[in-house]
Amino acid sequence: MIRFEETDNPDANLSLTVSRPIYAGRTAFQAVEVFENPTFGRVLALDGIVQTTEADEFVYHEMLVHPPMLAHGAAKRVLVIGGGDGGAIEEALKHPVEAVTMVEIDPQVIELCRAHLPSICGDAFDDRRLDLVIGDGVAFVADTGRRFDVILVDSTEPVGPGAVLFETPFYTDCRRCLAPGGILVTQNAVPFLQGDVARDACRRLGRLFADVTLYLAPVPSFIGGAMAFAWASDDRDARRTPVETLARRLAATGIESRYYTAEVHQAAFALPPYIAGLVG
Repeated sequence: MIRFEETDNPDANLSLTVSRPIYAGRTAFQAVEVFENPTFGRVLALDGIVQTTEADEFVYHEMLVHPPMLAHGAAKRVLVIGGGDGGAIEEALKHPVEAVTMVEIDPQVIELCRAHLPSICGDAFDDRRLDLVIGDGVAFVADTGRRFDVILVDSTEPVGPGAVLFETPFYTDCRRCLAPGGILVTQNAVPFLQGDVARDACRRLGRLFADVTLYLAPVPSFIGGAMAFAWASDDRDARRTPVETLARRLAATGIESRYYTAEVHQAAFALPPYIAGLVG
């Protein structure tokens, strides 16, 4: 029996049965694997770390995208950094946006995901509202003159090409790129196993934004408990949007979610003490 073993944590790792290998190779930036698992369906791994699976991607992508989009309530321009599988842009394009800009450094990841994981991206890459930029997300936010209502950082772990997406200069440039009332959300790993990642992100963001916190979602293929998303905005009221308002906005979009609801949104910001202590 072939098994996939994650390599990022020497003490606790995910181990998955590989029922069918689909692709294994290297791009200019990272090692890529796509394989099938009886429980999770098709799985994408980068540099030995699971990034997404067909079975549970809806939890991650809905909770990355819908909380900031619906809390904002009028987001027209969205920036996605990373997210080569296309799941984040697919969810963002379900909203009445004018444009979604996606900046992905590795075009081969996009090609492989479109070929082997089409259930995750759907038709998002063909949407006329998508502006796909192949390039470095750090350089993009440093140089662009555009402003965005919501910025979503759908990065890998803070190793390899994704490490710079957790640093202060990148966060500083993201803040500059936000329109007034804008919201930045970044994936911040699993606090039980990687509390330092969430703590450091909150400290760095806290020096730049008026309101910084974490919110949580349980993604089954990410071991160690609930994973965290960092939330940063100068609008202190955005994350306190009433559940009735969130529900009304969700209904107006016509989105049929599988995990996200207004009630789940509100509850995701209720942090247990061991995670709340990381926010500072």
